[in-house]
Amino acid sequence: MATATINISLPDTLKIEVEKAMESDGYGNTSEFFRDLARDYLKKRQEQKLEVLLLEAVESNDFTPLTKADFEAIKQRGLQRLKEKGARS
Repeated sequence: MATATINISLPDTLKIEVEKAMESDGYGNTSEFFRDLARDYLKKRQEQKLEVLLLEAVESNDFTPLTKADFEAIKQRGLQRLKEKGARS
């Protein structure tokens, strides 16, 4: 996978807090820490967009009931996410 470099500037006090968090949470380096932050931010942003879409669908009454197959697909996605999360830890 190709990588790119991004330089950021932090006030000394924030840098110290980041270093403490990295040490206590077991990050090997600054890049790991900020990659994890970026992933979490993007995931949260995606979930918020999905929430808006779901609310719009509910408000428009333009949806269909979930089927047994839908629940199974949701379960499988959840299990896959747990598996992936375990692999990253």
